[in-house]
Amino acid sequence: MAAEEGPTVELRQRKKLKSSENKESVKEEKISDTPVPERAPKHVLFQRFAKIFIGCLAAVTSGMMYALYLSAYHERKFWFSNRQELEREITFQGDSAIYYSYYKDMLKAPSFERGVYELTHNNKTVSLKTINAVQQMSLYPELIASVLYQATGSNEIIEPVYFYIGIVFGLQGIYVTALFVTSWLMSGTWLAGMLTVAWFIINRVDTTRIEYSIPLRENWALPYFACQIAALTGYLKSNLNTYGERFCYLLMSASTYTFMMMWEYSHYLLFLQAISLFLLDSFSLQQSDKVHEVYKIYIFSLFLGYLLQFENSALLVSPLLSLVVALMLAKCLQLNVKKGTFIAKIMKVINFYLVCTLTVTLNIIMKMFVPHKENGHMLKFLEVKFGLNMTKNFTMNWLLCQESLQAPSQDFFLRLTQSSLLPFYILVLIICFLSMMQVIFRRINGKSLKEAITLEDGRIGGRPEIIYHVIHTILLGSLAMVIEGLKYLWTPYVCMLAAFGVCSPELWMTLFKWLRLRTVHPVLLALILSMAVPTIIGLSLWKEFFPRLMTELMELQEFYDPDTVELMTWIKRQAPVAAVFAGSPQLMGAIKLCTGWMVTSLPLYNDDDLLKRNENIYQIYSKRSAEDIYKILTSYKANYLIVEDAICNEVGTMRGCRVKDLLDVANGHVVCEEGDKLTYSKYGRFCHEVKINYSPYVNYFTRVYWNRSYFVYKINTVISFQS
Repeated sequence: MAAEEGPTVELRQRKKLKSSENKESVKEEKISDTPVPERAPKHVLFQRFAKIFIGCLAAVTSGMMYALYLSAYHERKFWFSNRQELEREITFQGDSAIYYSYYKDMLKAPSFERGVYELTHNNKTVSLKTINAVQQMSLYPELIASVLYQATGSNEIIEPVYFYIGIVFGLQGIYVTALFVTSWLMSGTWLAGMLTVAWFIINRVDTTRIEYSIPLRENWALPYFACQIAALTGYLKSNLNTYGERFCYLLMSASTYTFMMMWEYSHYLLFLQAISLFLLDSFSLQQSDKVHEVYKIYIFSLFLGYLLQFENSALLVSPLLSLVVALMLAKCLQLNVKKGTFIAKIMKVINFYLVCTLTVTLNIIMKMFVPHKENGHMLKFLEVKFGLNMTKNFTMNWLLCQESLQAPSQDFFLRLTQSSLLPFYILVLIICFLSMMQVIFRRINGKSLKEAITLEDGRIGGRPEIIYHVIHTILLGSLAMVIEGLKYLWTPYVCMLAAFGVCSPELWMTLFKWLRLRTVHPVLLALILSMAVPTIIGLSLWKEFFPRLMTELMELQEFYDPDTVELMTWIKRQAPVAAVFAGSPQLMGAIKLCTGWMVTSLPLYNDDDLLKRNENIYQIYSKRSAEDIYKILTSYKANYLIVEDAICNEVGTMRGCRVKDLLDVANGHVVCEEGDKLTYSKYGRFCHEVKINYSPYVNYFTRVYWNRSYFVYKINTVISFQS
């Protein structure tokens, strides 16, 4: 038996070798049969190089020109170079003042290490409170700016404030360049990039808040997100070569992590992006491997961010991490089923349900085991916003009254329509969406589609990068329709998508395929319209809006606020160094920046203790007794109280949204069911009564300074209280 088994085994082995040899020979035959791509003629290579060179030059020039425009506009608006340092700092208002104040603190520190330590163990900003300012306020931009300022020797050339705002304006230039490149990658022509930039600048009131609040976190972060979007767009393209794919992957990795470090809310925006990629992957648009590579970037960025942001637990309990982990687990559980079959369709539905269930389950489990403070007030706000709950809480109602948290006004849509942006965006979105649905239904029905899409196919909805942008812009637009402040995330990509559409021959060809155009050659007409339509739009925008932009640069405006300047000057000259000031959070931010004195509250809304402090300090504008106000202020070790006439006598705002009205509701001094009728209170409004200087107010508070806008009171040390 043993002798007989030897040859059989040997024979089987030979057969296997033979079959493998046959496979290799077949592969070799296929390789030899495939035509070797001929090298393009020199004039074609020159045309390609010229197109890329001109496009890159136009993109960089657009970014630089926009940055210079912002700098010139800022100079004209505030007459910045002719102001004293104090007057310049007053232009940073609210939370912007806090961010810039820490940049100043870093420059004053004896060393970088000492400066970082003082910020991470900060007890000189808010009374009776030690905070990690770097983590709580995402001060990484200020740390980087201070290092660059000193390392480059700029302290001998330029003032700190110009260096700081120069970096932010430069980032805005990168923002515009990234939008240019994204539109160029999608359409294939840099003409789309030029139109994107034109629409972005014309609609800058709705695309950016850089004109009003320079140091905002979003102004530092969104340029990196725009770079990530551009890299992701290139990465998803089907015809990308290996080197281009590798470059896009590296750029996407770096920009994703940087974006996450710059803004505390960045992971929510990346969560929407991950949903868009998940839907793209679910539609089986042949990009599954690339999409899962992006998921790995999310995982890496989250955990690296967690470690370098002082073990920030908000990243661990973020919905982004739960979704990505769920997607990874679902991929491991996927079965290899032949595409197009009924079982494959059922598995797609099960996979979708599994991902949604796992995401919610993992997020709940993470929140149970990871101690966190993940902006609980945001969830309460959303409940009240959508009518799921009612509250008389001052903070919630005050947030609901903020203009940026309202639904978009009609003026917003009117401005976008006047610049012709909104009509073209809707046209492009409808065509791309319908084409996308057409491609999806064909795949569901098992129809084979060509991998390489040509212009004659008229199937723009088959391109993965287009589908991603359609889904993403719908998600962002849905949020912007609920909260106006989110328009600054959505409108820039409206500019980019609309410009790509009108400049894309594929989009026009898709439309002509549906219309079954016969009279004129559709490809030729598509090419003509993709050049003619953006040219006409550009000329009309130039004629109507360019003179306005030039007029804005020529007009010399003046920021005039002498009352605030006088107040800050008095504090620096007269108040003791150890004094603690109490007042509205917005004013406290300016005091911290301009004087460096300690305050009782800050204009920040990501900390429950600070929110409670703000509500308590705002009681100076309510109908409370002098004794109650005194107890509140002394509990925070305040030495001085500042009453603002603009808040005390506030008029003209939305009905029921004045600070004093919200306080009356929270304190039970208003009966809403009886037409906002005031109930009886034996105490008058504190901010009015304290100005009269009669007992018992004079026993607790002594007026030490006043002007037309501010009244400063020293909080007395009293032994007994009068009723």
